[in-house]
Amino acid sequence: MNNQENDPLSSEGEASDWSKEIFERAQERVENPEEKSDSPDSSEAEGALNEENEKIYPEETQLETTDVAIEEDFDFKLPGPFRSNLRKIFEWVAVIGTAFIVAFVIKAFLFQAYYIPSPSMEPTLGIGDRVIVNKLSYDLHDVNRGDLIVFENPSTSNGEISDLIKRVVALPGETLEVLDGKVYIDGNLMIEPYLEASDNTFNFSAPEGCIGAKGVLNKCVVPDGHVFVMGDNRDNSRDSRIFGPVDIETIVGRAFVRVWPLGDFQRL
Repeated sequence: MNNQENDPLSSEGEASDWSKEIFERAQERVENPEEKSDSPDSSEAEGALNEENEKIYPEETQLETTDVAIEEDFDFKLPGPFRSNLRKIFEWVAVIGTAFIVAFVIKAFLFQAYYIPSPSMEPTLGIGDRVIVNKLSYDLHDVNRGDLIVFENPSTSNGEISDLIKRVVALPGETLEVLDGKVYIDGNLMIEPYLEASDNTFNFSAPEGCIGAKGVLNKCVVPDGHVFVMGDNRDNSRDSRIFGPVDIETIVGRAFVRVWPLGDFQRL
């Protein structure tokens, strides 16, 4: 009877001692966490856990390792700021240089713009107008009557401009005459719709370069390889009536379009 009554008491005492021991251990862990991390049990447990994860997910572990290796070892060779700016400078230099070369080739062999400095071609071209001259025209075909040509000035001794622009009136071998202010080619009246008046071509004496006697009034026989030119402003133009027929070899090209002023863009 006494034994049975003492058993619960002894059990309660043992339980109390066991609870007290657990509390003390928990308190020690809270106060000393480093001891827990350094304990062999925890290290073994972590190692076992890692081994288990590697067994369960071997592909993911290998993939993570590969990614890290790529990030560390592979060099994409991207240019730095200095190299990038240097490359841009070289690119701009190449573009500008190419543009200058193209412009030089075009100006030297294909097309060139010219400024009209005098009223000798009015009303077709006025002072300040700009035209584009095709330098290849007469490499492809002969000079035609009515063409507006740019040619080397036969006389630049007085500081005159080096190039002139006039209209072709008579071709090689033709006879030009002026009667009553009108132009005749080989005895046929020449219709000139670009003139303000068809009878305002002033008289002239045959200049040097015309075939035949020099000084013949209002008549010129054009030699081979030459053309007779006049300005459209017949009363105010220094042309073949003064300096004679123009050598075709001195022709720079044919003016084919007026580009300035912008509102007066016109094919010539």
